[in-house]
Amino acid sequence: MTKRKTVGLLLATYNWPQALNLVLESVLKQTRLPDEILIGDDGSNEKTWEVIEQFSRKANIPIHYEWQEDRGFRKSIILNKVMKKATADYIIQIDGDIILHRKFIEDHLRNAEENRFVQGCRALLGDDLTRNLLRGKEQPLHFLSSDIHNRFNAMRVPALSFLMRSAGDQPQNIKACNIAYWREDFVSVNGYDNAFDGWGWEDDEFAARLINKGIYKKRLKLAAVCYHLQHGCHSRYSLEKNQGMFFKTLQLRRTMAENGLAQV
Repeated sequence: MTKRKTVGLLLATYNWPQALNLVLESVLKQTRLPDEILIGDDGSNEKTWEVIEQFSRKANIPIHYEWQEDRGFRKSIILNKVMKKATADYIIQIDGDIILHRKFIEDHLRNAEENRFVQGCRALLGDDLTRNLLRGKEQPLHFLSSDIHNRFNAMRVPALSFLMRSAGDQPQNIKACNIAYWREDFVSVNGYDNAFDGWGWEDDEFAARLINKGIYKKRLKLAAVCYHLQHGCHSRYSLEKNQGMFFKTLQLRRTMAENGLAQV
């Protein structure tokens, strides 16, 4: 008899408790609940913790929470810190502004493979739909919903997912708002690189090290659907430096972060 895979849902959040509440509510509607939830908080105030506390009272799911002082965008460090507490075999990583289709986790587990990480996609919600959801207005989310910018990504036809494949050795354009991997693979490349300070390229660099180690990308479309709440752009102050770190990993074919999971 095949052992049941345990699954952890990992997300980073920062000072958007209304969005986090919508994300966590979508977790409760899953056809396959996660075995643990891992929340890395990059410096939010107490309102975020209040949302998590309220959720924990109605969800029979272990929650591991890590907070760090607000000193700018330091997602890599906080994800490594909370991943220290992870016990699940398989990790599905999203962001704190991603609402999940009810079969999101089920679809990811169906597509899990050894020596692969899975890159999913997300449907982009418009301003009006985002505002209505944040105000608590019931809005059904599906392929035909109004105010979705890239409607194809809201389509779920898992039987046809095999048609949407791409090169597995390309780490660019990684979207960690919908990505999944084995926890042992995360550990084997020493997690995220803590040297990334500021938004940009940290996810691509992490994926590059996985690929350099022989853990290739599996693109997933028409399944594991999720919806991205509209918001403003992060500051790009470190974009050029971070891009340089990514290309150095490609050039040197690095597989391990010198300053990563083991160093937090």
